[in-house]
Amino acid sequence: MVARVVEPRGRTAPPTPQSRPAGLRRWWGQDLDALYDRFWAARAVHVVRRGSGALDPRGPSLFLLVEPGSFAFFEPKDLRRTMSWLAPRVVRLRIVDLEPAEYREEVVADEAGRFLKINREYRARTRATGRAFVTPDPRAAAAWAAAPSLREGWREIRRLVGDEQIVPARVRGRLFRSGSVRAENGALWALLESFRRQTTVLEGVYEFQPGVWLHETTEVSAGARFVPPVWIGAGRALDAGEVVVGPAAVPDRPEARALVTPVDWENVRQPDWPFLIPSFRGRRIRRVTKRAFDIAFSLLVLGFTLPIYPLAIALIVLEDGWPPFFAHRRQTLAGREFPCLKFRTMRKDAEKIKATLMAQNQADGPQFFIKDDPRLLRCGKWLRRFQIDELPQFINVLLGHMSVVGPRPSPDKENQFCPAWREARLSVRPGVTGLWQIRRTRAPETDFQEWIRYDLEYVQHESWGLDLWIIYRTIKHVLTG
Repeated sequence: MVARVVEPRGRTAPPTPQSRPAGLRRWWGQDLDALYDRFWAARAVHVVRRGSGALDPRGPSLFLLVEPGSFAFFEPKDLRRTMSWLAPRVVRLRIVDLEPAEYREEVVADEAGRFLKINREYRARTRATGRAFVTPDPRAAAAWAAAPSLREGWREIRRLVGDEQIVPARVRGRLFRSGSVRAENGALWALLESFRRQTTVLEGVYEFQPGVWLHETTEVSAGARFVPPVWIGAGRALDAGEVVVGPAAVPDRPEARALVTPVDWENVRQPDWPFLIPSFRGRRIRRVTKRAFDIAFSLLVLGFTLPIYPLAIALIVLEDGWPPFFAHRRQTLAGREFPCLKFRTMRKDAEKIKATLMAQNQADGPQFFIKDDPRLLRCGKWLRRFQIDELPQFINVLLGHMSVVGPRPSPDKENQFCPAWREARLSVRPGVTGLWQIRRTRAPETDFQEWIRYDLEYVQHESWGLDLWIIYRTIKHVLTG
């Protein structure tokens, strides 16, 4: 099957011809080669093309060494197991692309052309084979990136690691080579079918619906419908009643400028835990086990941090008087309001002063943020630096208002800005920490977009693995800044 390149009607550009090579189009600021690289980066694998000279040795756990113009898709799970047991420096990979059918039939006739029988052969036919190398060694990857030819690259790898450190492996997968419209569209279809972690490696991309990926600059009117898998590029607009039937990849508008950032390998390694995480099926079991974890974790945190409370209260009261706590009305499950507790870090007249500072607001959307906020107490800077001001929220967790991990708690007036996003984020308890808190960039005019993006990503993909990773990253951020 070939991925269709579909252009929605309305305010979009004229349809792109199906015959146009995928390599000439861009999705979310990425051409086909770059999307392929990001696909493997989402699995903590850095694609290195021979002769490219490009290598990022800072974070990937594995390097996939391929020929220019080659797109190989395979499941790395078995390969990682082999590398764990044998610990080779390089795996010489043979990728076998088989026909999807488990058998083929052949009509047998006599010399006069009369039908005799049908033979059925129960053996998969090989469609194509290809070579690649997988290595955890940055030196071998660098040698491949600098090699002028396949022979030279292979020779340099052997010289660096030695033949005894190279093991062969055979995997089933899909192979495509650029140079034809059919092959490049085939690679695009494989990406549409397999790419599931765009948010970790592509800036401004989020899952609008299961299997439907949009850019933050995409405008979707109420009533537009999708049949996944579907990608909608940057700068596109879909009117009410439009239907995009997948597999379809709508490229960026030519004038759209999608932000392209380097791969954050720390985020990419999110699911690679060195221990087993229990899996609970069903939303009810997930809610029960998460609530039990919330109670146990908040009791533990409150027990360890209780000695900090008298010190924080004394600092606030000495500088700005009573009360030391601040309770702001926020919304939890189904829009119910609750008092979100914090140590007070601003002057008592902060809300009155806010009206005079609105012109200096550096955040977009309904939020208010100033880098050096004059309303902040001197002790407030210290309390915020180590996130001590958030500690009373664990009392909210005990009372069932909040969870340890979840979307950022927000008041009703902020939730009115985006109804679809509001309903999604109010389907779970807000969290003391979450994806937005650990991934936000505070870049100009992006804060509200990031807030929506990361809250939706969490609601759509919440799991124990994600929760534990967010807690780990929050603790790391508090300790290291």
